[in-house]
Amino acid sequence: MHPIVKRILKIVLILILVLALLAAAAFAAIKISGAHRSDPADVKQYPMTNPHANEVTAISAHRAGGGIAPENTMMALKNCAENPNFSISVFEFDLHITADGHLILLHDDTLDRTSDAQEVFGETDVRPENKTLAELKQLNMGAKFKNAEGEMPFAELSGEDVPDDLRVLTIGETFDYLCAMDDYDFIIEIKNAGDLGRRGVDALCAELERRGLYDRVAFGTFHEEISRYVDESYPSLSRSTSIDEVIDFYIAALTSSKTYEPPCSVLQIPFTDKYLDMGINLGTAQVINYAHSHNMAIQYWTINDEEDMRYLVSMGADCIMTDYPDRLYRVMQELGLQP
Repeated sequence: MHPIVKRILKIVLILILVLALLAAAAFAAIKISGAHRSDPADVKQYPMTNPHANEVTAISAHRAGGGIAPENTMMALKNCAENPNFSISVFEFDLHITADGHLILLHDDTLDRTSDAQEVFGETDVRPENKTLAELKQLNMGAKFKNAEGEMPFAELSGEDVPDDLRVLTIGETFDYLCAMDDYDFIIEIKNAGDLGRRGVDALCAELERRGLYDRVAFGTFHEEISRYVDESYPSLSRSTSIDEVIDFYIAALTSSKTYEPPCSVLQIPFTDKYLDMGINLGTAQVINYAHSHNMAIQYWTINDEEDMRYLVSMGADCIMTDYPDRLYRVMQELGLQP
């Protein structure tokens, strides 16, 4: 082999080795960062005027407590509002618009996972925007629910045998019930994008205006254009960060940026193994301090593990969304806190 070629190959091999070592070091750093848990003593206290900030972590029933009752149903709302064994202060639910312009509580883009829509309509991928409210009211929204024992207690109900509290629920029916029960706060997500999403925002804000609920709602969406629409059309509505805005915030927090300007008042972020395994740790003292120093409330989703609950409560999370609000209530009581 020619000496020059041999030298070039040697340089290439050295570069490959260096890059491999750098990649390994970066991967190790990411894993360490992902597993890291801060000392609660490192969390600082900041004067905040944000209405969604709380001295004691607020318990939010994610999907209206979908881990212990059929999600986003009146049965789930009642289980949280009237249960003598626990209490909450925030309801989280998701909204889709129907073919005739009603907002209904539904997390997924279709009704297949949670209801008997496939059997009732004889089709799959049943989307709410393709059905009227009257058509959707035929469904059993508890048909696929499994309880802690793995049983499906509502699976056999159909037609007239379906109780009203297991039928599709509108936003109006939701507010009629909850506003009569207590002064709850709300985390509300519009799931639709595009024109459907904008129509959903219009309908939601009309309902909030009519009921005087603007200051009790943190609005959320995964669609950038819907966030922009809220900012342009309903600037008084508190909203949470979009995906891109969370990334911008995280980079600013990690670099302690002096020029960061919050795009909104609520930071809704995950703290789960999925993200921790990728090295994305949004539950550190650095992140929490940075958010609070910028008057941003932090709401974590979806926290179902008791160890994670204890940690985030100790770190001063403003709100924790969980499918098991009874579990979080018990954890907080064990910590000597009154939710």
